[in-house]
Amino acid sequence: MTVLPDTGYIPSAEDRASLDAWFTAYDSASARRDIERMADMAVFPLNLVSDDSQGDGRTAQWTREQFVATMSQVMSEGGDETISFDSTRTPVFLSPSVAVVFTDSTMTAGGEKRRLRYADILVRRGGTWAFQTMIQSGWGDSLS
Repeated sequence: MTVLPDTGYIPSAEDRASLDAWFTAYDSASARRDIERMADMAVFPLNLVSDDSQGDGRTAQWTREQFVATMSQVMSEGGDETISFDSTRTPVFLSPSVAVVFTDSTMTAGGEKRRLRYADILVRRGGTWAFQTMIQSGWGDSLS
């Protein structure tokens, strides 16, 4: 009989602080439109989960090149306008090295506010967090 491991991990203050620091750095790179830095903070192939305009769920895996090309296009739509994020994150640590993070965020660009809700799956390797899965509605048509 296989004994199941205890999976009720409770994160330490350091776990939470390191994850918060990762998101601060990622948000900063996003605000600067530093797509290469954003890509440095991911594990590829990167899993994507979304839905399309028909209401169907979609999934894909992106290479670094696909991530950089897509995010460069998306992030350039606002031109050189300043981007800021006001985010509330709810991490669920599955272990010291795996976390699912739910985010409610308001992105402000050029004076316009846009509400975002998404989830990321992050893994910690060698003491450094990286995102491996992005989950957000509305991207599905670009995943086909």
